[in-house]
Amino acid sequence: MDSGFPNAVLSDELTGQLRRVAERRNLTAALPNAAYVDPGFDRAERDAIWRGGWIAIGFEADVPRKGSMMPVDVAGLPLLMVRDRAGGLRVFHNVCRHRGLKLVDRPGRTGSVIRCPYHAWCYRLDGALDRTPHAGGVGIDRHEAVVNDDLGLVEIRSAVWFGVVFADLSGAAPEIGDAFAEMSARWRDFGGAAFLGGGGDSTFELTVNCNWKLAVENYLESYHLPSIHPGLNSYSRIEDHELIHGGAGHAGQISLVYSPALDPENRGFPKVEGLSDYWRTRAEYIAVYPNLLYAIHADHWYGILLIPQGQERTLERVRIGYFTEEAAAGASFAGLREANTRLWRGVFEEDIDPVQRMQAGRHSPAFDGGVLTPVLEATTRDFHAWTAEKLLGA
Repeated sequence: MDSGFPNAVLSDELTGQLRRVAERRNLTAALPNAAYVDPGFDRAERDAIWRGGWIAIGFEADVPRKGSMMPVDVAGLPLLMVRDRAGGLRVFHNVCRHRGLKLVDRPGRTGSVIRCPYHAWCYRLDGALDRTPHAGGVGIDRHEAVVNDDLGLVEIRSAVWFGVVFADLSGAAPEIGDAFAEMSARWRDFGGAAFLGGGGDSTFELTVNCNWKLAVENYLESYHLPSIHPGLNSYSRIEDHELIHGGAGHAGQISLVYSPALDPENRGFPKVEGLSDYWRTRAEYIAVYPNLLYAIHADHWYGILLIPQGQERTLERVRIGYFTEEAAAGASFAGLREANTRLWRGVFEEDIDPVQRMQAGRHSPAFDGGVLTPVLEATTRDFHAWTAEKLLGA
């Protein structure tokens, strides 16, 4: 699908820098400062990355019942997730076809139609235009010049993967099963599990004053654990991690000894049945490019959606999920859910100060993008190369 906006053109100098990063021959080469602060780079990213393939826009649990609606703004576009009357999840451009009003501005639930608050045009949950009040004059709801069949909501290709809703604004990305085949194979033991989103005690948001890429880079490495996460490093140390070098669209790390104590009795959540011994103490943390930070454990998962709010501000939407209804919403696990949320929120909040200070440092002429260490930041290099390849390919 055409974005409707002109493509941004990067300078020859910046294009040359991106080529050096994409070639991967220099083990220490990093993205230049322009990638974090230059408005032209930001415009180029919107075309090449955000509107160029699958992006994470929400969680399946955001729209749990028929009629549930969740607006989300990504890549400068207002989008809308809707659970239709058949129980299917759809994604539309969140705009009335009449005068361009943003239809839904807060999460909620509707009946059989989505009603525009401006002139009361109504759309069914499958996107079809249902009513056009007074379109032919006062009290006359139809006019031959207004063709309802041509004026439904514009639907965006979408799919659900491991509890997360993805949209393809290009309309040309590979099928999501093909795009994420390598990750799905890694997690095949979880293939038959229900990825249930926890309730209000398992969701929160953080606003961070940094470019979205710095949040991805931070997630990809354990190098900073001893200095930034001393609590986490006490039971999941820097030396207890292995890197995951993914394919074209992901990378991450494995914790070999994940076993936090959430309460004095050392109780835990129900684990997925039939897991191999590999998952007895392991957990995997993968960045699914561009904007999903995902973790999977034997007893729970979480996703962090990175939603840019401008080039130097990022909204992080966090949802922690489980594999049984009782663990996700039952009263018997309420205390453990709250403890688990406190644990992860504490970890994620510890990352805020360093990434914000890195963003501030990107404005210094004394910094040219920096140096990636060849071993512990190899996954960050993977992400930088992917970003450069996407931009060059566009």
